[in-house]
Amino acid sequence: MKWVTREHVKVDRVACPWLIRAFVDPQAEFLFVPADQIMAVAERENATPFDAKGVELGHHGQECSFEAILRKYDLLKDPALALLGKIVNGADTDNTLYQQPEGAGLEAIAEGFRRLNLADDHAILQAESIVYDALYAYCQTMVSQGKLNGAFKD
Repeated sequence: MKWVTREHVKVDRVACPWLIRAFVDPQAEFLFVPADQIMAVAERENATPFDAKGVELGHHGQECSFEAILRKYDLLKDPALALLGKIVNGADTDNTLYQQPEGAGLEAIAEGFRRLNLADDHAILQAESIVYDALYAYCQTMVSQGKLNGAFKD
């Protein structure tokens, strides 16, 4: 299946493809286009738009696109993914919804990846995916220790 979002990825537009490939669509193909072309490309390519204005898998209220995907595909039953959603939200928004301390670190890491002069959005996605593998492992550990909000919150 094809998925389409805005070009020049950072937090949510890297986290969402990681989530999609890991838990929704292992064969997912991602298209990164200018914001004003998302809907036309989605229609032409029969692609699912995400992290774009006005789409189902976008920001709603204070929740980010990652959380919209968690809800749509019934992934919140995994408490580690729920915690990861809070961290992604904290990095991708003003962090007022959950005040998730890990969010600031993820935002800094994402900003660093943007400055590595990688070839394109696909290269950033490939390079940064390991960060989300590691964060998910962290979240699984926190959940197993009964820390559903992470290591830095009660």
